[in-house]
Amino acid sequence: MKTSDFDFDLPEELIAQVPLEDRSSSRLLVLDRETGAMADSHFDQLIDYLNPGDALVLNNTRVLPARLHGQKTETGGHVELLLLQNTEGDQWEVLAKPAKRLKVGARIVFGDGRLQAEVVEELEHGGRIIQFHYEGIFLEILESLGEMPLPPYIHEKLEDRERYQTVYAKENGSAAAPTAGLHFTPELLAAIEAKGVQIHYLTLHVGLGTFRPVSVDDLDAHDMHSEYYTISDQTAQALNQVKEAGKRVIAVGTTTIRTLETVAQQNEGKLAGASGWTNIFIKPGYQWQIVDAFSTNFHLPKSTLVMLVSAFAGREQTLAAYQHAIEEGYRFFSFGDAMFIH
Repeated sequence: MKTSDFDFDLPEELIAQVPLEDRSSSRLLVLDRETGAMADSHFDQLIDYLNPGDALVLNNTRVLPARLHGQKTETGGHVELLLLQNTEGDQWEVLAKPAKRLKVGARIVFGDGRLQAEVVEELEHGGRIIQFHYEGIFLEILESLGEMPLPPYIHEKLEDRERYQTVYAKENGSAAAPTAGLHFTPELLAAIEAKGVQIHYLTLHVGLGTFRPVSVDDLDAHDMHSEYYTISDQTAQALNQVKEAGKRVIAVGTTTIRTLETVAQQNEGKLAGASGWTNIFIKPGYQWQIVDAFSTNFHLPKSTLVMLVSAFAGREQTLAAYQHAIEEGYRFFSFGDAMFIH
């Protein structure tokens, strides 16, 4: 298959620029992958498609305010850094703009000078390894100086940075939100649990590779980005028991799917407590091991995320569902509406 097989025309006005006031009032397109039948619903009605004994699995990563603006100490020139991942100690891999002016040894100062940085390594595609210097607690400094790293297709300013976090966000480390979870409210989660559905959490820190377009047309030549995940023994064993009882494991978002399927691949189709890096590429032809149904937002044309959805629902059915969503005016991408595929 080729990247161009997953292309579609998306009117720009359907790209959601701001979150809805009520998280759970997003629209929900329900797709039955066996029959191809579609139903238009709303997210707070997701509970109607969950059964007692099922398990809902969510990614509890928390987005860092990872965009920093500073000045080069030598010239005073403006520099923007986007923190991608902590490599060791106080060193971070970042995306830098303008990267060509940031050579090894360049120094940067942020805000009132509480945070300073030095370039220690140059990477390709604007990447740099940065050594930070500061006094105090790094995450507290980042909270005061950093901005939310909204995706490049969102042009509106986010008034409340918590709207780019899930209500259950806990583990700091993401460069982007696991956006399928943005639709949940504490009330909806409580109602789901009261119905007899188990709720479990794992962590995958979302990287910026999520937004990078696939640059090759041959899918076999595409190198997937790596992301760090962790799942506890307790969660793994609980989900194994759900599967053994003939009930469903229902993932919230592609990041949760990537974690569950990665761990299952390493354990002969079972889950076990694990941490590590995954660069799993789920595309049509993939043999599913754990996930029985999932919710997800609407993704970019030709993206690995559309390919993942197609691996579960079939390419033609997925593109038909996307066309239906476009015709019905669904909102797309991070702050947009959702699908539930079962």
